[in-house]
Amino acid sequence: MIFEYLKLNIAVKDEEFNVIYPEHIRKLAKRHWTPIVVAKIAAQFLVDKPGTKVLDIGSGAGKFCMVGSAYTNGQFTGIEQREYYYQLSNRLKHNYRLANVKFIHSNITQIDFKEYDAFYFFNSFLENIDSTAMIDDTVKSDIQLYSLYSKYVREQLNEMPIGTKLVTYWSDLKEIPFGFKIHSSSLEGLLKMWEKVY
Repeated sequence: MIFEYLKLNIAVKDEEFNVIYPEHIRKLAKRHWTPIVVAKIAAQFLVDKPGTKVLDIGSGAGKFCMVGSAYTNGQFTGIEQREYYYQLSNRLKHNYRLANVKFIHSNITQIDFKEYDAFYFFNSFLENIDSTAMIDDTVKSDIQLYSLYSKYVREQLNEMPIGTKLVTYWSDLKEIPFGFKIHSSSLEGLLKMWEKVY
């Protein structure tokens, strides 16, 4: 019923949604998984026409992609380097018959952004520099990885055409090229909507 409610724009609380996850994943939700209100605002901004291809840069447990796919008519892809989360997201996608979402098990540096139209970034690389933000022990705390990933995202976004949309949530903005300008913001500036203008 959760996804049917989202499709009908009926309010769903995060606590209700997060029940789809195993208990140990649910415990991480407050800090690490996109809140429904954020996912709805972001997805609505990113999907400006049917079939818009949205990439979630570091999809974790897949919540943003699943909410976005139910709430809009966009095509959502989540890229996740942890195999467990990739498998979990895929299983949930199939269990709930979500047709316009897919997940890829890979590192962000293997992804060509030109295959997508719009992007969502929820501070995916913070784990590499903040030990309090660790989801598990499979990702190294390494400032060089943080710099590498941020630089790769910035370079890929820089190659995108004018009009490309991006949403950042809790970001320190190191991955944003100069050509992107803030279109609007929400939640006291934590959620920013961007558009490439040059």
